Amino acid sequence: MNPPENPFDAPWQAQAFAMTVALHQAGLFTWTEWAATLNKALQGAAPDGSDYYTCWLRALEAILTEKTATTPAEVDALAQRWQAAAHATPHGQPILLENAG
Repeated sequence: MNPPENPFDAPWQAQAFAMTVALHQAGLFTWTEWAATLNKALQGAAPDGSDYYTCWLRALEAILTEKTATTPAEVDALAQRWQAAAHATPHGQPILLENAG
């Protein structure tokens, strides 16, 4: 059986995957630590795997919180600032956090 041409259903899934690989390569965590964190996030996942990358993202948030001493509230606040910056940025221009206001 051939693997699917694109294992991601949405761009955010590929971005979360790439971010995880980049953070590992930067030395933030080992693959063993990542596997344990992902395994924990997968507990209670949908049997059909439809929420796999939602669990992946939950694991990424958890390991970032653990390794960088941030809180989920800080992550949420930063995500909201990036959303505001994206909405304030003209089409075709780079999104800059400073644009959040």
